[in-house]
Amino acid sequence: MNLDLIMQNMLNPPVMFFFLGMLAVFLKSELTIPQPLPKLFSLYLLIAIGLHGGYELSNSGFNLYVLAALGLATAMAVIVPVYSFFFLRIKLDNYNAVAIAATYGSISAVTFITGMTYLESVNVDYGGYMVAAMALMESPAIVIGLVMAAIFIKTDKNGQPKEKANWSEIMREAFLNPSVFLLVGALIIGILTAERGWHSMEPLFGELFKGMLAFFLLDMGLVAAKRIYELKKVGTFLIVFAIVMPIVNALISMGFANLFELTRGDAFLLALLSASASYIAVPAAMRLSVPEANPGLYLPLSLAVTFPFNISLGIPLYYYVITMFWS
Repeated sequence: MNLDLIMQNMLNPPVMFFFLGMLAVFLKSELTIPQPLPKLFSLYLLIAIGLHGGYELSNSGFNLYVLAALGLATAMAVIVPVYSFFFLRIKLDNYNAVAIAATYGSISAVTFITGMTYLESVNVDYGGYMVAAMALMESPAIVIGLVMAAIFIKTDKNGQPKEKANWSEIMREAFLNPSVFLLVGALIIGILTAERGWHSMEPLFGELFKGMLAFFLLDMGLVAAKRIYELKKVGTFLIVFAIVMPIVNALISMGFANLFELTRGDAFLLALLSASASYIAVPAAMRLSVPEANPGLYLPLSLAVTFPFNISLGIPLYYYVITMFWS
């Protein structure tokens, strides 16, 4: 892989702020971002990408190509947790295998946003409908996780028959969790208001986007570095899984993208979404539906291993492979 691709991504200012946050923790600086500002940054980013994605989707409309891209995204969100679960069962019990598989079947919106800024830096176009693909990939992993839990988990850790899951509450968590709700809502608003709506909002949600992303990644760096100290609990097998599985998922999605002739930018974003892991929506759902699973395993893996790997080395790696295939 070309070292220039890695350096171009690592020297992207928002990415550098992520590592600045990690460095602050390692050096025991007292740097903090007061609450509830991190939540505000998260809401801002979701609204911004939803509005812009809706605007782009209003321009392109729905056609067979767009439907193929959305279908591939949904398919990856369904199959990734399934094969991840059976692989994880080699070393883990069913509780933790379900929770980790669901975590890696879902996506990280911030990883997706960082990938978008990378494509812009290398002047590669992508479709706004990929924001809809991201929204579609958020929830299926939760549902698949619940199905696998119902099939493979019959008792709790004390050997007692497991109580039936509250499916209505869990489905509500899957499809109406705040990030999905806000993203889909902003996407619909972007579609309905189209070009006039986007241009009226662009001064706030367009021109300031990278600055807000830098603030958010700075906070994510602080959080991720604090989670790194928990990795000693997870073992070598899971740390290797947290790096290798994203690469495998990305390569599988690239194969499908090439088969369906997605553009280079769209294929890259699909690969990045497939390679990412949830650290917000799915962990919250797993605590509710599979309380026997250990959050000290699936949360540090996604947040302290996979997320830093993807935004530093994963992005240029996936782009390099995409460039080889699509050339």
